[in-house]
Amino acid sequence: MSHSPNSSHSDDRAHGHAHDHGHSHAHVLERINFGRSFAIATALNTVFMIAEVIYGFYANSLALLADAGHNFSDVIGLVIAWVAFAVSNWRPSSRYTFRLQGASILAALANALILLVATGAIAWEAIRRFAEPPQVSSGIVIALAAIGVCVNGISAYFLHHGRKQDLNMQGAFIHMVADAAVSFAVILAALGIRATGWQWLDPAVSLLIAAVILFGTWDLLRESFRLSLNAAPSGVDPSAVQAYLETLKPVHAVHDLHIWAMSTTATAMSVHVVVKDAHPGNDFLHEVGHELAHRFNISHPTIQIELDDARKCPLAHDHAA
Repeated sequence: MSHSPNSSHSDDRAHGHAHDHGHSHAHVLERINFGRSFAIATALNTVFMIAEVIYGFYANSLALLADAGHNFSDVIGLVIAWVAFAVSNWRPSSRYTFRLQGASILAALANALILLVATGAIAWEAIRRFAEPPQVSSGIVIALAAIGVCVNGISAYFLHHGRKQDLNMQGAFIHMVADAAVSFAVILAALGIRATGWQWLDPAVSLLIAAVILFGTWDLLRESFRLSLNAAPSGVDPSAVQAYLETLKPVHAVHDLHIWAMSTTATAMSVHVVVKDAHPGNDFLHEVGHELAHRFNISHPTIQIELDDARKCPLAHDHAA
């Protein structure tokens, strides 16, 4: 990366961060809260999944077994997300200078793929059972599904606090809410079977479960796939960022703007900014860093200052390949 001739500002050119004294304490508290939320949701869903498997076979209910399979995929996804969140906070090394923050993106992608596989298995078994629906013990199904509504509702409560800051947390929250809705649908199916004797309602609800999983997973899959390819997060508009930078008083031009997700919670940016006269100094960079964090949730900006009379940057649009 080329630099402006003024070497006294080399550190300022490299970064435009805005820090405060409480940043590290808030980050530690965030890790504790996220870890506790994952732990509670994982424990609750593991216990409930085991109960659903046992009573699903006992009641001969595919809807319960399908929901157990869904909960198993949720548990795996929660564990993957939990581990990735812990790993992403390891100390940086000379090889992994951004730490392992990208592990959270891979975890979100893996979680989405696991859910898709679970969806296919549930749909296949439901279609097979339509030909010869087995007898279902509706009383056991109603009891287990009611517990499922409570378990998933509690899990969603613990996860909702961090869903706006973390893609994994958002995905887990969506799954818990969807699971609660699915469990409620299982209750309605069991009541329908008890009232009408229509055993086909059980595989029909299983297909509904598969559709709910697919609908809830699609956005997670799309966003995690995009982030794994270094795309700008959906919540950040690169054109708006460029427009903001171009409105700054000393700025003459902006080029080579890149925005990407370092993790499911942290966004990075690098940009070349051409100024009209002298280097604007530390205060300018600190203010820009603060505004980028406040307006666009960009936590790691890297700003290279170039003087207007300096040699034309090879990465400017009319020179870049």
